[in-house]
Amino acid sequence: MQAQPWFKDWFNSPYYHQLYFNRDVAEAAAFIDKLVDDLHPAKQAKILDVACGKGRHSIHLAQKGFDVTGIDLSEDSIEEALKFETSNLHFYRHDMRLPFWINYFDYAFNFFTSFGYFKTAREHDNAIRTIAQSLQSKGCFVLDYLNVHYAEDHLVHRFDKEIEGVNYFITKWFDETHFYKKIVVEDDALEEPLIYTEKVAKFSLGDFTEMFAYQGLQIQEVFGDYNFGNYDVKKSPRLIVIATKNTR
Repeated sequence: MQAQPWFKDWFNSPYYHQLYFNRDVAEAAAFIDKLVDDLHPAKQAKILDVACGKGRHSIHLAQKGFDVTGIDLSEDSIEEALKFETSNLHFYRHDMRLPFWINYFDYAFNFFTSFGYFKTAREHDNAIRTIAQSLQSKGCFVLDYLNVHYAEDHLVHRFDKEIEGVNYFITKWFDETHFYKKIVVEDDALEEPLIYTEKVAKFSLGDFTEMFAYQGLQIQEVFGDYNFGNYDVKKSPRLIVIATKNTR
């Protein structure tokens, strides 16, 4: 079996989209609704959706009347998202480690642990810098990440999934610095199984506080789930951080 490179090839794989993108659209919409209720964006606020995937969050935000721009590294995801473009909804293939529009957006969102994939601290810092630079003064950044301690305590080490005749054999583990997920794909259309291994950094609230501060972002609120419950370092399934860009 031939091991595949990590996120660039995996994010463009049809198997990635099959495994992850048949998620509950209603759940995603409910989270967006709660977020908008909490933030109270202006009627035509400009919003950047970082690592937007196929654009389900961007689409829902645009339907509320906001001016939404989604960016993602995956060609396949952006190709699909472009089908939904409107006068207030736009998508671009873009690497979050590289600068995007400067001092333009009122809000930037990064949802569902679409971060922590890169090899070096510098690359992660570059991504946060891109987001910070994209915001206007006093702009708001919302990061939705896994909660490390909860993820460690609730990790399911092995499970299998069958989707439309394709079998996914998934193994999870972690070390001091990262979570790992090995995905073996078996499909009759393949000559041999494919192997992908995901790797996500263990970033804590303290880590994000430091990374944000270095880029001029100050944390204002922290929530622990998609219902915006209080954050508990051991009990919360998510780490949802809301920060604002400091004036210079």
